[in-house]
Amino acid sequence: MRRNVTIDWIVKESVKANLRRLVKRLLRRYGYPPEKQEKAMVTVLQQAELLCRDWAA
Repeated sequence: MRRNVTIDWIVKESVKANLRRLVKRLLRRYGYPPEKQEKAMVTVLQQAELLCRDWAA
């Protein structure tokens, strides 16, 4: 995910959509239960927003 974060990723919906797609793909790959994937994806993106200052710099 870190490679896909841009400086304005929180503002651009297309970048956020791409990150959501990547997270969903990873969750499926590692056998995460389908009924819990949506909540996990939201959690991962919230964590990424908190860390984005370090990633985009």
